[in-house]
Amino acid sequence: MPKAIYPGSFDPITYGHIDVIKRARKLFSPLIVAVVENPRKTPLFSVEERRRLVEEALEEEGLEGIQVITYSGLLIECAKSLGVDAIVRGLRATSDFDYEFQLALTNRDLDNDIETVFLMTAGKYSFLSSSIVKEVARYGGDVSKFVPRCVERALREKYGVRPA
Repeated sequence: MPKAIYPGSFDPITYGHIDVIKRARKLFSPLIVAVVENPRKTPLFSVEERRRLVEEALEEEGLEGIQVITYSGLLIECAKSLGVDAIVRGLRATSDFDYEFQLALTNRDLDNDIETVFLMTAGKYSFLSSSIVKEVARYGGDVSKFVPRCVERALREKYGVRPA
């Protein structure tokens, strides 16, 4: 079975991300989830906090055998160093496609041996983003439909919000 990497900032991981992970693990083994340290963004959680939350969320969801790593720099270099066959990218809506298409073509130019595979998330998560989750959580809203319990707890702690 081919080996793949699923990269993202996962700030924080949502059920939309988990849906893509579930779909990807049917196609790839092993599947590596790579938490990116992106200096252009100011994340809520540190890269190590995000890695830990991804591991806890996968455990909470009963998803075993998925390696979680952190990386910085070019994704294609990380993918090559891990010897993967594919990069998995999740799509929510057509608005994601233009950006993801540019990334996929650039990665192909950098290494045409590694394919990019796009997986659509379930329709019920097509609106969901980490930014929306953080916005709802910041104001004390219920994010339990959007993220695992471990992420919900971490968001409450970051924002100093008491459980409802």
